[in-house]
Amino acid sequence: MSVRGPALTEHGPGLEERGPGPVTVTLSVNGAERPVEIEPRVSLLDALREHLDVTGPKKGCDQGACGACTVFVDGRRVLACLTLALSCEDREVTTIEALAQDGELHAMQKAFIAEDAFQCGYCTPGQIMSAVALTAEGHTGDDAEIKEWMSGNLCRCAAYPHIRAAIRAVRDEA
Repeated sequence: MSVRGPALTEHGPGLEERGPGPVTVTLSVNGAERPVEIEPRVSLLDALREHLDVTGPKKGCDQGACGACTVFVDGRRVLACLTLALSCEDREVTTIEALAQDGELHAMQKAFIAEDAFQCGYCTPGQIMSAVALTAEGHTGDDAEIKEWMSGNLCRCAAYPHIRAAIRAVRDEA
């Protein structure tokens, strides 16, 4: 399974019941505070794509099965289609758009290009976000481990050998 760890459902201090009807939520997305007026039931993916024009995370299955919507919340990967935007208030949301720094692609983005780890590119943002996370988590021991930890990210074009090669390349550079 690609996404491990607790779901973002716990309520911390200051998270009172809100709604029905639209509520104003301030999301920290890629380092910028972004207020947005949404219904409390809006997913993080829909808030990003439809309200904040952050289109890197893709809507694939909208059921948590494909991983195209993978983003980081407080440094942990989550499926944005299964995460309520409201639960991300006071948390840092990081999308594929924030991986490149100062005009320089992230090492994983470079490796995906070098290893031809994408075909149509639709799943690529989610694949890269998961690949960055599993590398940071230390789950790159061998191809079987990489395959297991990337199993929640589907690629219709079957670029899996190239994706694993990109992950190995980044692992071996470290």
